[in-house]
Amino acid sequence: MFGIKEDVWKEKGGINTAREVYRQNDLWIETYNIIKEKEEEIRKFLDSLDENTKIIFTGAGTSAYVGNTATNYLNSKYDYDFGAIATTDIVSSPYLYLKEDVPTVFVSFARSGNSPESIATFDIGEEIVNDVKHIFITCNKDGKMEELSRENDNILLLLMPEETHDKGFAMTSSYTNMLLASILTFEINEIDERKKEVETMRNIGQDIIDNAYKALQEIVDLEYDRSVFLGSGSLTGLARESALKLLELTRGRSVTLYESTLGFRHGPKSILNDKTLVFIYVSNNPYTYKYDFDLVKEVYSNEGEHMVIVISEKHHEELEEFTDYHFSLSEEVDLDESYLASVYVIYAQIFALLSSVKLGIAPDNPSPDKMVNRVVEGVTLYPYSK
Repeated sequence: MFGIKEDVWKEKGGINTAREVYRQNDLWIETYNIIKEKEEEIRKFLDSLDENTKIIFTGAGTSAYVGNTATNYLNSKYDYDFGAIATTDIVSSPYLYLKEDVPTVFVSFARSGNSPESIATFDIGEEIVNDVKHIFITCNKDGKMEELSRENDNILLLLMPEETHDKGFAMTSSYTNMLLASILTFEINEIDERKKEVETMRNIGQDIIDNAYKALQEIVDLEYDRSVFLGSGSLTGLARESALKLLELTRGRSVTLYESTLGFRHGPKSILNDKTLVFIYVSNNPYTYKYDFDLVKEVYSNEGEHMVIVISEKHHEELEEFTDYHFSLSEEVDLDESYLASVYVIYAQIFALLSSVKLGIAPDNPSPDKMVNRVVEGVTLYPYSK
């Protein structure tokens, strides 16, 4: 896997994370089939919603970034009011986000299903909102969220393939599969048409897994210690997840930053120095592409030894002049941004994984001192009453 034999991955403490990144694209087909099998149940659930329903995508950490990646796309297509609010924000300040007279659906993402903030968000939503429903998208059939779904009739449970319950520290396969499941759920009326797209995603993902690691290893070997991830629209959420993945798997030894493409100029660009890698996820929307391209040219032309790495759906000859590395997908397809994000993120996952190994850090357990835990600990929850 990624140029390293399995026995070496075991020796380096990275076998689980490597496998989870390596196999995730096959699970996309399983996730599609799960949503397809639940088609009637999902339709019934969505048909029961009031037209003024507010739909909140929520979770903590990577689970929250699923919502950041999906909601812009869904808002552009459907009449519901989609928003992404982390459970960590809802739990600490519910009065800022929830209204008792606004029908609300919480779409809660959780790998383990046991995060204290996820359970608290369910309780707070039940306490504050008069008309409240929940969609639980989780990877653990034995988690607290699965238990709650059996005890409450206002919850739609969508269990992801068992292998998405990542054994490694960082969320990888769980992120892409929960993202895919959430989009397919709200596109249930187009589920049959989406099958071909998911199959295409799977094939493109396999090409990245089989081939992109070679160039990514070259970049890792350059020993840059700062990485910036940029993207527009839905790809801003992807940039955020990418930055977190590298930060987690290198135990903070790689300084990371995420920002929107246009937002980067407004102060965050100060991070650039001779040891900075700038990853830019290029939009496949022709209008947005113009802004992405302008920033690629600008950053590449700035003085210094920083490097520009561009990831785009299609190969653009005009980008070649202004990039140090230009990755493009093996098939020219017109994927919507949130679908595209599940494919793009594989580059960041592989880069983070190889960076972890380069630094002598065990990817499966990058924080052996337990400063950061696989399932968060140490959260004191306080009762809230409206």
